[in-house]
Amino acid sequence: MSGLAIRNGEWVVVCDGAKALVLENVGDNKFLNLKTLEVFEQANPATHEQGTDKPGRVSASAQNPSRASVGQTDWHDRAEETFLAKLAQHLDAALGAGKAKSMIVVAPPRALGMLRPAYTHALKSAVRVELDKDFVKLPVHEIEKHLTEKV
Repeated sequence: MSGLAIRNGEWVVVCDGAKALVLENVGDNKFLNLKTLEVFEQANPATHEQGTDKPGRVSASAQNPSRASVGQTDWHDRAEETFLAKLAQHLDAALGAGKAKSMIVVAPPRALGMLRPAYTHALKSAVRVELDKDFVKLPVHEIEKHLTEKV
Protein backbone atom coordinates (compact mmCIF):
# COMPACT_ATOMS: atom_id res chain seq x y z
CA MET A 1 0.00 0.00 0.00
CA SER A 2 1.35 3.45 -0.85
CA GLY A 3 1.53 6.48 1.44
CA LEU A 4 -1.27 8.89 2.16
CA ALA A 5 -2.76 10.58 -0.93
CA ILE A 6 -2.80 14.31 -0.29
CA ARG A 7 -4.69 16.33 -2.87
CA ASN A 8 -3.50 19.52 -4.51
CA GLY A 9 -4.55 22.49 -2.37
CA GLU A 10 -5.23 20.31 0.67
CA TRP A 11 -3.88 21.56 3.97
CA VAL A 12 -1.73 19.47 6.28
CA VAL A 13 -1.79 20.72 9.86
CA VAL A 14 1.10 19.34 11.91
CA CYS A 15 0.89 20.27 15.57
CA ASP A 16 1.39 19.46 19.20
CA GLY A 17 0.36 21.43 22.28
CA ALA A 18 2.87 24.24 21.71
CA LYS A 19 3.56 24.48 17.97
CA ALA A 20 1.58 24.18 14.75
CA LEU A 21 2.61 24.17 11.12
CA VAL A 22 -0.06 24.85 8.51
CA LEU A 23 1.15 23.43 5.22
CA GLU A 24 -0.47 23.31 1.79
CA ASN A 25 0.18 20.71 -0.90
CA VAL A 26 1.11 22.69 -4.01
CA GLY A 27 2.02 19.42 -5.74
CA ASP A 28 -0.39 16.64 -6.60
CA ASN A 29 -1.43 13.22 -5.30
CA LYS A 30 1.71 11.53 -6.64
CA PHE A 31 4.31 14.25 -6.03
CA LEU A 32 3.74 15.87 -2.67
CA ASN A 33 5.12 19.42 -2.33
CA LEU A 34 4.22 20.99 0.99
CA LYS A 35 4.53 24.76 1.27
CA THR A 36 4.47 26.41 4.71
CA LEU A 37 1.55 28.81 5.03
CA GLU A 38 1.76 29.61 8.74
CA VAL A 39 3.66 28.67 11.87
CA PHE A 40 2.18 29.15 15.34
CA GLU A 41 4.22 28.80 18.52
CA GLN A 42 3.54 29.58 22.13
CA ALA A 43 5.92 30.16 24.97
CA ASN A 44 5.25 27.70 27.74
CA PRO A 45 7.28 28.58 30.84
CA ALA A 46 7.82 26.16 33.70
CA THR A 47 4.78 25.48 35.89
CA HIS A 48 6.34 27.23 38.88
CA GLU A 49 6.56 30.41 36.76
CA GLN A 50 2.91 30.19 35.72
CA GLY A 51 0.98 29.52 38.92
CA THR A 52 1.09 29.88 42.66
CA ASP A 53 3.92 28.48 44.68
CA LYS A 54 1.80 26.03 46.72
CA PRO A 55 -1.47 24.19 46.13
CA GLY A 56 -4.47 25.84 47.79
CA ARG A 57 -6.27 24.47 50.84
CA VAL A 58 -9.98 24.07 51.52
CA SER A 59 -12.03 23.38 54.63
CA ALA A 60 -14.11 20.23 54.52
CA SER A 61 -17.16 21.88 56.15
CA ALA A 62 -18.21 24.14 59.01
CA GLN A 63 -18.75 21.12 61.30
CA ASN A 64 -15.44 19.50 60.33
CA PRO A 65 -12.57 21.95 60.77
CA SER A 66 -10.00 19.74 59.01
CA ARG A 67 -8.37 21.16 55.91
CA ALA A 68 -7.21 19.42 52.76
CA SER A 69 -4.89 20.52 50.01
CA VAL A 70 -6.16 20.96 46.50
CA GLY A 71 -4.21 19.53 43.58
CA GLN A 72 -2.21 22.15 41.73
CA THR A 73 -3.48 23.19 38.33
CA ASP A 74 -1.33 21.84 35.54
CA TRP A 75 -0.65 25.11 33.71
CA HIS A 76 1.03 23.26 30.84
CA ASP A 77 -2.19 21.33 30.16
CA ARG A 78 -4.18 24.55 30.32
CA ALA A 79 -1.77 26.31 27.95
CA GLU A 80 -1.87 23.39 25.49
CA GLU A 81 -5.68 23.25 25.54
CA THR A 82 -5.89 27.02 24.96
CA PHE A 83 -3.33 26.89 22.15
CA LEU A 84 -5.11 24.03 20.38
CA ALA A 85 -8.54 25.65 20.81
CA LYS A 86 -7.19 28.85 19.19
CA LEU A 87 -5.69 26.76 16.39
CA ALA A 88 -9.07 25.10 15.78
CA GLN A 89 -10.74 28.56 15.67
CA HIS A 90 -8.15 29.74 13.15
CA LEU A 91 -8.64 26.67 10.95
CA ASP A 92 -12.41 27.06 11.12
CA ALA A 93 -12.10 30.72 10.08
CA ALA A 94 -9.86 29.72 7.15
CA LEU A 95 -12.49 27.21 6.03
CA GLY A 96 -15.21 29.83 6.31
CA ALA A 97 -13.14 32.26 4.24
CA GLY A 98 -12.66 29.62 1.52
CA LYS A 99 -8.88 29.39 2.05
CA ALA A 100 -9.07 25.61 2.54
CA LYS A 101 -11.59 22.91 1.66
CA SER A 102 -10.12 19.87 3.37
CA MET A 103 -7.24 19.07 5.64
CA ILE A 104 -5.19 16.38 7.26
CA VAL A 105 -4.28 16.78 10.92
CA VAL A 106 -1.05 15.21 12.20
CA ALA A 107 -0.52 15.35 15.96
CA PRO A 108 0.46 13.13 18.88
CA PRO A 109 -2.51 11.30 20.47
CA ARG A 110 -2.56 13.63 23.49
CA ALA A 111 -2.82 16.75 21.28
CA LEU A 112 -5.48 15.11 19.09
CA GLY A 113 -7.47 14.40 22.25
CA MET A 114 -7.30 18.07 23.23
CA LEU A 115 -7.98 19.33 19.70
CA ARG A 116 -11.07 17.25 18.83
CA PRO A 117 -13.44 18.90 21.36
CA ALA A 118 -12.57 22.28 19.79
CA TYR A 119 -13.62 21.18 16.28
CA THR A 120 -16.67 22.97 14.95
CA HIS A 121 -19.06 20.97 12.76
CA ALA A 122 -17.52 22.53 9.62
CA LEU A 123 -13.97 21.77 10.76
CA LYS A 124 -14.87 18.20 11.71
CA SER A 125 -16.32 17.70 8.22
CA ALA A 126 -13.22 19.21 6.57
CA VAL A 127 -10.72 17.00 8.44
CA ARG A 128 -10.31 14.12 6.03
CA VAL A 129 -7.64 12.21 7.98
CA GLU A 130 -6.10 12.38 11.45
CA LEU A 131 -2.70 10.80 11.99
CA ASP A 132 -1.43 10.22 15.52
CA LYS A 133 2.20 11.06 14.83
CA ASP A 134 4.58 13.64 16.31
CA PHE A 135 6.18 15.36 13.29
CA VAL A 136 6.08 18.98 14.47
CA LYS A 137 9.82 19.24 15.16
CA LEU A 138 10.79 17.80 11.76
CA PRO A 139 11.72 19.93 8.75
CA VAL A 140 9.03 20.06 6.05
CA HIS A 141 10.93 17.76 3.65
CA GLU A 142 11.06 15.09 6.39
CA ILE A 143 7.32 15.48 7.03
CA GLU A 144 6.73 14.96 3.29
CA LYS A 145 8.88 11.83 3.38
CA HIS A 146 6.98 10.36 6.35
CA LEU A 147 3.58 11.12 4.79
CA THR A 148 4.49 9.49 1.48
CA GLU A 149 6.17 6.37 2.94
CA LYS A 150 4.45 3.07 2.58
CA VAL A 151 1.99 2.67 5.42
